[in-house]
Amino acid sequence: MTTPSAATTIAGIGGMPKLVLTAADGAHADVYLHGAHVTSWTPAGAHDDRLFLSATSRSGEGAAIRGGVPVCFPQFADQGALPLHGFVRTTAWSLVRAERQSAGAARATLQISATPAMRALWPHAFTLALTVTVGGNALALELAATNDDTAPFEFTGALHTYLRVADVRRTFVSGLEGAHYRDKVLRHDDDVEAPPRLAVDRHLDRVYRAAPAVVAVEEPERITEVHATGFRDTVVWNPGPERGATMDDLEPGGYARMLCVEAAAASAPVLVAPGATWRGTQTLVAR
Repeated sequence: MTTPSAATTIAGIGGMPKLVLTAADGAHADVYLHGAHVTSWTPAGAHDDRLFLSATSRSGEGAAIRGGVPVCFPQFADQGALPLHGFVRTTAWSLVRAERQSAGAARATLQISATPAMRALWPHAFTLALTVTVGGNALALELAATNDDTAPFEFTGALHTYLRVADVRRTFVSGLEGAHYRDKVLRHDDDVEAPPRLAVDRHLDRVYRAAPAVVAVEEPERITEVHATGFRDTVVWNPGPERGATMDDLEPGGYARMLCVEAAAASAPVLVAPGATWRGTQTLVAR
């Protein structure tokens, strides 16, 4: 019996190179070099992808893939003068290493460093690395931002995770009770989450500050836990039917099949000293 390689590079959407990571137990994930963008994750023994990828997503140089896990850096959303969610999600990264660990998990590290074009937009020298580990019932992502400059810099960002759900209208998020949040839809700055389970029954766009380290996305047949370290915030986003219908890179009815629950540094910038490295992790666990 032939054991599949831990990592294989194939052509993905639009012909862009895609790394397929396969653990010894069959769990696998797809990672595009374009944006270091994870677009697929299937736990061991499962048949359904746990990440949403729009069938009408854009592809190619300068395009942002709609779905999966976009890396937002050095700006979250429109919180500054940079392009939406920064510029690394639309730029090619380099594969540093790919390997199978002793326990059987597959791991790959991708990296990008500041170019003159990037520094024209954001005048700081940096190296950003994303390490993706898949195996068993978990997908672990670690983002590491190193300040290669002689002065400190600040950034906001996120691992902007699109979870695939059977029906978002029957999906709840638990673990946020008592957390303070900014509601970007209602333009409220300091609401408090009251119910123990958040229903996703409308357009939601919320930044939960100092959020719990673990939240759960609950569906009738399954649960996905979102664990985070280093990131202070949790973002919950779904465009709802009306806004979703205006997004040409979101497939028809796609809003009902996705929910973004993401580890983020959005409510306050992260300060990184010269020569220092900040690390944040997000681990998805299928239950």
